[in-house]
Amino acid sequence: MTGGAKVTWVSATLLVIGFAALLVIVFMTFRLVERAQIDLSTAGTERNLAATAVQLRYGFIAAESSQRGYIVTGNEIYLAPYSSAKSQANQALTKLLSLMEPSQKTSAATGRLVLLVDEKFEEMDETITLKGQGDDAEALALLRSNRGKALMDEARVFISSLIRTADSAIADGESRQKAGLLDLRRIVLAAAALILAVVAATYGIITAFTRRLARANREVALLNSDLERRVQHRTSELSVARDRAELLLAEVNHRVANSLALVASMVGLQSRSAESAETKMALTETQARITAVALVHKKLYVSGDVHSVALEEFLASLLQQVEVSMRDAGHTASLKAQLVPVKMPTDKSVSVGVIAAEWVTNAFKYAYPAAHGEIRVILKHDDQGHAELVVEDDGVGFQADQRPQGTGLGTKLVSALAASLGASVDYKDRRPGLSARLRLPSN
Repeated sequence: MTGGAKVTWVSATLLVIGFAALLVIVFMTFRLVERAQIDLSTAGTERNLAATAVQLRYGFIAAESSQRGYIVTGNEIYLAPYSSAKSQANQALTKLLSLMEPSQKTSAATGRLVLLVDEKFEEMDETITLKGQGDDAEALALLRSNRGKALMDEARVFISSLIRTADSAIADGESRQKAGLLDLRRIVLAAAALILAVVAATYGIITAFTRRLARANREVALLNSDLERRVQHRTSELSVARDRAELLLAEVNHRVANSLALVASMVGLQSRSAESAETKMALTETQARITAVALVHKKLYVSGDVHSVALEEFLASLLQQVEVSMRDAGHTASLKAQLVPVKMPTDKSVSVGVIAAEWVTNAFKYAYPAAHGEIRVILKHDDQGHAELVVEDDGVGFQADQRPQGTGLGTKLVSALAASLGASVDYKDRRPGLSARLRLPSN
C-alpha cells in the first residue's frame, strides 16, 4: 500500500469513527426524547389524578361542614353549599375512576372508596332529612354516634394514599428524565472529545506524510545531473500528492465543522425542551463549547491555512454567536470587542475560544442580574510581546457572601485549558465589575 493510499485509508477510517460517534448521539437523543414523551404523558395523568383526588377530598370536607352547620343552626342557607359540594365530590369520584388504570379500578381499595363515598353521603342525607322533619334529637344523636367521622377518616386515608402514589410516580418520572439528560450530556462530551481526537490524529498523519515527502524531495535533489529529468518528474508527482493531502485535510475540517455544528444544534434542541433550569444551563454551556471548536475548523477550511488560525477573526465570529445565544436566553447586556491581529496554532485556538466563550457567557448570566450593562472583550499584546485575552464588565463583581453559581465545570475547564496552553489566568475585582485575564506564552 502506497503512502498516499495509506493516509487516505487511515483518514477514512478515522472519519468513520467520528461518524459512528455522531450516530450514537443521534440514537441516544431519539431514545431519550421517546422516553421523555412517555414520562411526560404519565406525569400528566398522575397530576390529573392527584388533583382530582384533592377535589374529592375538598368536596367531602365542604359537604360535611355544610351538613354540620345545618344540623347545629337549622339555617337552610347551609343546604346550597352542601348540594354543590356533594355534586362536586361525585363528579370528582367519577373522573378519578376514569383516570385509574384497569388494575386500580378493580382493586379492593377502589371498591371500598366508592362504598365509603356512598355511605358517607347516605349518612349526611339522613341527618339532613331528620333535621328537616323536626327530629332534632334523633339527628343530633346520629351525628354524635361518630359513624360519619369514622367514614370520613377512612375515606381520607384512601384519598391520601392515592395522592401519595401519584406524587411518587411523578417524582420517579422526573428522576428518569434528569438521569437521561445527564447520560446525553456525557455522551455528547465523549463524542466531541472523540471527534477532536480523530481530527488531531488525521492532522498528525497528514503532517508526517508531508514531511516525508519533503525529505524525499531533498534527497532526489542531490542525485546526479543525468537523473535531473527523473527528479523533475518525481517532484511534479510529489507536488500533486501534497496538493491532494492539503485538499483532504480541508475536507476533513469541513466535515468536522459540519458535524460539530449538527451536534451543537441537537444540544440546543434538547436544551429548549428540558424543564429543569439547571439542565437548560448545562446544555447551553455545552452547546457554546462545541460551537467554539466548530468555528476553528470552519476557519481552517475557509482560510486554506491548515496550520494556524487568525485568532481575532475566529473570536469575532465566536463572540457574535455567543451574544445571539445570550440574547435569545433573555440577557440584555451589550458586547464590545477590541481585537488585534494574532496568529495562533489550531489546537491552541480551540482552547482560547472555549475560555473566551466561558467567560463571556458567565458575564452575560451573572454580571448584571437586575440591569443592562456592557461586557468588553480585549485581545492585545503586552509590553513583553505576549498575547493577552481580557474579559471585563462593570457588574456586581465578587460578593463575599455570594454562593458559587453554576456547576463549577466552567472554572475547572478554564483552569485545565490554561494549563495545557502554558498560560496564566487571573481575576480582578474592579469595584465595580470583574476582570478575567488570560496571558499566553510566546509562540
